[in-house]
Amino acid sequence: MTPLLGVASSHCLRDCAQEAHSGALSPTGQVRMSQPERRSSSTAAPARDASERQPPKKDVELVLVKEQNGVQYTSSHLLEPRSPRYSPGAAESQRETWGKKIDFLLSVIGFSVDLANVWRFPYLCYKNGGGAFLIPYTLFLIIAGMPLFYMELALGQYNREGAATVWKICPLFKGTGYAVILIALYVGFYYNVIIAWSLYYLFSSFTLGELPWTRCDHPWNSVNCTDPRLVNMSVFASGTSYSKYKITPAAEFYERRILHLHESHGIGDLGFPRWELLLCLLLVMIIVFFSLWKGVKTSGKVVWITATLPYVVLSVLLIRGLTLPGALDGIKAYLNIDFRRLKEATVWIDAATQIFYSLGAGFGVLIAFASYNQFDNNCYRDALLTSTVNCCTSFISGFAIFSILGYMAHKSKVKIQDVATEGPGLVFIIYPEAISTLKGSTFWAVVFFIMLLTLGIDSAMGGMEAIITGLADDFHILKKHRKLFTFGVAFITFLGALFCITNGGIYVLTLLDTFAAGTSILFAVLMEAIGVAWFYGVDRFSEDIQQMMGFKPGLYWRLCWKFVSPAFLLFVVIVSIVNFKPLTYDNYVFPSWADSIGWGIALSSMILVPAYLLYKLLNTRGSFKQRLAYCITPENEHHLVAQGNVRQFKLQHWLSI
Repeated sequence: MTPLLGVASSHCLRDCAQEAHSGALSPTGQVRMSQPERRSSSTAAPARDASERQPPKKDVELVLVKEQNGVQYTSSHLLEPRSPRYSPGAAESQRETWGKKIDFLLSVIGFSVDLANVWRFPYLCYKNGGGAFLIPYTLFLIIAGMPLFYMELALGQYNREGAATVWKICPLFKGTGYAVILIALYVGFYYNVIIAWSLYYLFSSFTLGELPWTRCDHPWNSVNCTDPRLVNMSVFASGTSYSKYKITPAAEFYERRILHLHESHGIGDLGFPRWELLLCLLLVMIIVFFSLWKGVKTSGKVVWITATLPYVVLSVLLIRGLTLPGALDGIKAYLNIDFRRLKEATVWIDAATQIFYSLGAGFGVLIAFASYNQFDNNCYRDALLTSTVNCCTSFISGFAIFSILGYMAHKSKVKIQDVATEGPGLVFIIYPEAISTLKGSTFWAVVFFIMLLTLGIDSAMGGMEAIITGLADDFHILKKHRKLFTFGVAFITFLGALFCITNGGIYVLTLLDTFAAGTSILFAVLMEAIGVAWFYGVDRFSEDIQQMMGFKPGLYWRLCWKFVSPAFLLFVVIVSIVNFKPLTYDNYVFPSWADSIGWGIALSSMILVPAYLLYKLLNTRGSFKQRLAYCITPENEHHLVAQGNVRQFKLQHWLSI
């Protein structure tokens, strides 16, 4: 609080009240004197020579401090000239910031570079024409991925708010913020379980003998377990790829030892949580909690390990993989260019969805991270750098993956296509099986699962930070008790994840992975793009960026934000709905009621957008036109609505770029 300088007269207070009602209050609730008043109030200043250069005029800030015994005390001081819209209050000026710029960059890279970069992109590239797949992938990166990435970083940095309260720029869309927060919570329910699997594999790798997924003589193995080293691959049924066989030691370790899938008959038969996975999940949540409980000051230091270590491990695995027999064949298959595949719509659809999910736009994480930046940080350069690093990581990881797959195919005397797969089957079955045949297999297994663990941890941290920042900025009591709130979010996530570590937990995980962050997140980001580019306005958003960095975004970025990105997102939303098929896991077909639950989960987040829209319109006073005007006008410009000056009611607003 500023020192008390004196007692304001009743005339001054009355004038201030009149100015407050006429819209002269600043966005922070502070009364500013008009230019004539400032000139008349300068008579107490020392006289200056007429030829002397006049300094820039400053506002006088008059702050009502308190009222005591009928006397109202005020404080006033000079304000530096500043922009008309960015006017942080006292609370915002004290907002926590990153310790170093590199903390922010590593956090963004750590979040966006996750398990999908390793287990999904390489396979998509291989099956969609090899090097030819890079054409649609790069195109969508440039016209949609980077613009969305840039938009979210700039949005969070300028407004210094989380995913919900950032919509003070257009209150009607605040439900979009709540939707992405709920989606981030859903993702935490199953994503942390995958990290727990990695931790279990890591602990299992510490052995002096053979790795536990090497032979068939363990208690969890079935009578049908077949060691591929002891038989010819011709004994397996023709027409089925090697990656689909569930009777190898590696496959049985994953499905029978880790998942206990053989003890469940489907999603209606879950059973109880497995204590081994429960302990691993608990350890994961403890790590995430203590990484976040003190804010970005601590999480920014954790990512120095979790975001950089995967690159060290990936480099080591790549060098080792290139020395193995058959590695060259695997890389040739990975990069084999087949331009004919570009005629197929599925190739373009895969490229579009992959670039969207790979960059991680829409989960509220980028907005939350950027909100802790310095106001003048160059988020444009950050967006280009981090999104490029993400995509390059995906491409390079393909060499580490397919060099090992080439070796696997060579050793098993099968084709590359028989061992190539994606998802958990790649990183928890095929890759561990290949590692088990190497000299020093224990070391390579430990290294590989440490990489998976660190890839997952910082992505899980990002998702939870989006929830914490988004709600704490909206409900300040949560911000005052951040540690307790962080514990609460971690505990709720832990409870939700328990369903995924039961005997039938893989079915719950598959259902959440398909519905929780499928069409719903695409819809939420579509609403976000429309809210920023059309209702708030690309021109106004560009002016915000100019205030931060000193230059306006080029015409290319403005066109992408207004037209290309919304069209891209609308296309992906429609495709996700049209291409929906009844849910399956291997040969198990989910019952129809499970699909209904899945769509219910998806709609539970999407419904928040129209629900909040109706809530806001109904709780705003005035005629329908006045209500709409207040709901689509930034909160710090509501005084213009009272004056009848509504920018969005003018055609120029919708045509401007």
